[in-house]
Amino acid sequence: MPSVRALSGYALSAFGLAQTALSGTTPSKARQLSNAASASCPNAQLSCHNTTVQTNLCCFNAPGGSLLQTQFWDYSPATGPSDSWTIHGLWPDHCDGTYDANCDDRRAYTNITQILQAAGDTDTLSYMQTYWKDQSGNDESFWEHEWGKHGTCISTLDPDCYTDYQPTEEVPQFFDRVVSLFKTLPSYEWLSAAGITPSATATYTRAQISDALSQKHGGTVYLGCSSGNLNEVWYYYNVRGSVQTGTFEPADNDGSTSSCPATGIKYPPKGSSSSPTSTRTTAAPSPTATGPAFSGSGYLNVIASGTKKGCLISGGTWYTSGTCATYKSASSGDGFTLTSSKGNCGVVSGKFTCGSGVSAGTFSSGGTSLVYDGSDDFSADSTASGSTQVTVYSGSAHSVALELQWQSV
Repeated sequence: MPSVRALSGYALSAFGLAQTALSGTTPSKARQLSNAASASCPNAQLSCHNTTVQTNLCCFNAPGGSLLQTQFWDYSPATGPSDSWTIHGLWPDHCDGTYDANCDDRRAYTNITQILQAAGDTDTLSYMQTYWKDQSGNDESFWEHEWGKHGTCISTLDPDCYTDYQPTEEVPQFFDRVVSLFKTLPSYEWLSAAGITPSATATYTRAQISDALSQKHGGTVYLGCSSGNLNEVWYYYNVRGSVQTGTFEPADNDGSTSSCPATGIKYPPKGSSSSPTSTRTTAAPSPTATGPAFSGSGYLNVIASGTKKGCLISGGTWYTSGTCATYKSASSGDGFTLTSSKGNCGVVSGKFTCGSGVSAGTFSSGGTSLVYDGSDDFSADSTASGSTQVTVYSGSAHSVALELQWQSV
């Protein structure tokens, strides 16, 4: 999977070393965390505001110019301190609510803890162990997921943006930036100051919550709810310069529609016995994991390596040479169902499939991405090519990471 720009020959040859990340084989903390190792950006432009095409993507975040600092409120099971939200991630969106994902699988490191330890970045790691928590208890997998899916799509963190790039040196800078942003966004305190506190009985309006957070942040936020329970907030920024050293300027929501009702929103205390706030898996959900339902008829395009590569045909398999199947969406409870000419679509034994004997599955959306069981992660055992059809699975357990994106027709 290509990076924003091709990795240098040194970076590729050292990839195996990067995955090991043992002390003595990675850059020192001084280098890993220094600004000198990454690009200098005088007269940098503000992302999402350029009137001409910017060619220096080491000093201008593109195409992911809208940076979202995202937070969770997990109460059942509870994660993190009872008086604080927790970190979800930092996501580069296309300034319009769409995004790329998994942009460089050669840098999808599976040892974030070791990388931070080897860099001597123990303060950040310690903070993450308290405030960047996975609901299923697998924090390392969560961090790996967030880096691989979103961090590798930030153009200014590309290896070509570093002087004499040394493997993994961009990783501590990513996690340092996520943590430093989170520290400036005390959602719990801001809500409490507005009289919005966790309660087993009280309810709040979407406007009350949004106004309290947006006024403090300086830009309109996105609010996420599950079954009427507040569980997520996204803060939007544009960046002047690089993510590593640039200035983050608050921005308005770039197009995502809240999944919270207008009134009657619950904000349960952590540890309460209400319904779980989300159904995400260990891998954690991706951006816009609960958005508006798909409407009418459309195609399900397959995105692999950040690029559209074919689509699903009527049986639910991935195909690159045939005609895309037309799927029909119909509202169902909190989500929607899908059908093709073969019949209902659902996930059977982990496989996305459509047919006359299939029980209709309930899906939701993340912007234009199909979401199942709280995640827009899909995967396959191989890449479809020519007339070869490939089975698509829900979740990220298989070797080829995919997203299924809706295209209305």
